[in-house]
Amino acid sequence: MPQQQRKIPISAALLSLTVISQSVVADVTKEVEDALNFYHYGKNGAVKIDLNYRYENVNQDNVRVPPLRGIPLPDARQPDTANANTVRLRLGLLSPVFHGLQGYAEYQGLYAMQSDYNSTRNGKTGYSIIADPYVNELDQLWISYAGIPDTLIKGGRQVIQLDDQRFIGNVGWRQLQQTYDSVLITHNNQQLFGLTINAGYIGRSKTITGTTEGLTAPIFNVNYKLGDYGNLVGYAYWLDFTDPDVYFKSNQSYGIRLTNFQKPGDSFKLSDNYGLVYTAEWSIQSDYQNSPRDYTVNRYNLMGGFTAYNFTFQGAMEQLDGVGQNQAFITPLGTNFAFQGWADQFLVTPNDGIRDVFGTIISTLNRADITLMGIYHNFYDDTGNIHYGKEWDFRAIKKFGKHYSLLAQYAYYDADQYSTDTQKIWVQGNINF
Repeated sequence: MPQQQRKIPISAALLSLTVISQSVVADVTKEVEDALNFYHYGKNGAVKIDLNYRYENVNQDNVRVPPLRGIPLPDARQPDTANANTVRLRLGLLSPVFHGLQGYAEYQGLYAMQSDYNSTRNGKTGYSIIADPYVNELDQLWISYAGIPDTLIKGGRQVIQLDDQRFIGNVGWRQLQQTYDSVLITHNNQQLFGLTINAGYIGRSKTITGTTEGLTAPIFNVNYKLGDYGNLVGYAYWLDFTDPDVYFKSNQSYGIRLTNFQKPGDSFKLSDNYGLVYTAEWSIQSDYQNSPRDYTVNRYNLMGGFTAYNFTFQGAMEQLDGVGQNQAFITPLGTNFAFQGWADQFLVTPNDGIRDVFGTIISTLNRADITLMGIYHNFYDDTGNIHYGKEWDFRAIKKFGKHYSLLAQYAYYDADQYSTDTQKIWVQGNINF
């Protein structure tokens, strides 16, 4: 009985300490929010902070050259296992709105606490690649005008993310993001027509490795909301790369897309607990301006699935055709990490194209702010005759309110006739205000 009595106050103390700790964290977070946001004539300005720590490990076995049915490199030339402990800071200043005008400037820098990896710029070619180089740079610098109803005009170095970022994105998974020196006009009239139009011009891209690539690129994207049935999108992108070493990236792409899935939980509701998810997309691409080859290829993107309570189940196929060197369907400005496996074996489409047949399971545990994801890929050429390999991907994300998150992620590519067995592991923590 005495032992039982001693346990009660200890348990109560621990419970009280937990409640107090959560309350203190919430109070401190609110104070930080208030300190970073300020007002002028009733319009928001803010200091933006994004601090991201990441550990990444890449282990490759039996690297072959060329990647398709190639000969293994000698043991002495096989890459060493890569380990990267990196911290990235983005620090931005958003001005208040003044007569419809607003400006933003953002610094971005990456520090490597452990740099046993090939960043593509550090000369450590004996290691596997982790494309996170040591860089300090101006990440964004833009000014916008919102004085025209339902319209925003933004010019300068900025992030552009269209649709699922397959064609135009910021490659946000890497520590350094991709931005564009560009002008973008966005007209958004959701209440009357459910219509969003993006029209712009890109004059240069700043890549995830801190380099720049010149291009002249008009872009056009129209998104029409079809009520609960999803979004119908039409797009056209004309990319002309002006640096001779990347002429091969030049292309023109046109496409149409119907989807009702943007994030976990989206679906066409059949009942409170069940729904349908789907995507149907077709794109066509051909040579443009500085492209060294004449070609025309297609892309097909199909997905169907259902939601049940906090789970989403999807089956999908994405195919990018290819008919030879510099004659494959490519998306050089896209966030390609998000497609065709997180092991990054197909960031550039093989000469024979690629057919990716894959299944995805997503679980969102709302009360715990946890998202779990598992994906299985099976890769072929665009005819289905050459089996490239298969891949398993797993991810767990835990959010702590709006500003803090932890992530653990794993990818394993099991090579058959393309590239090499590759394992990647990530552990990440993020603070974002």
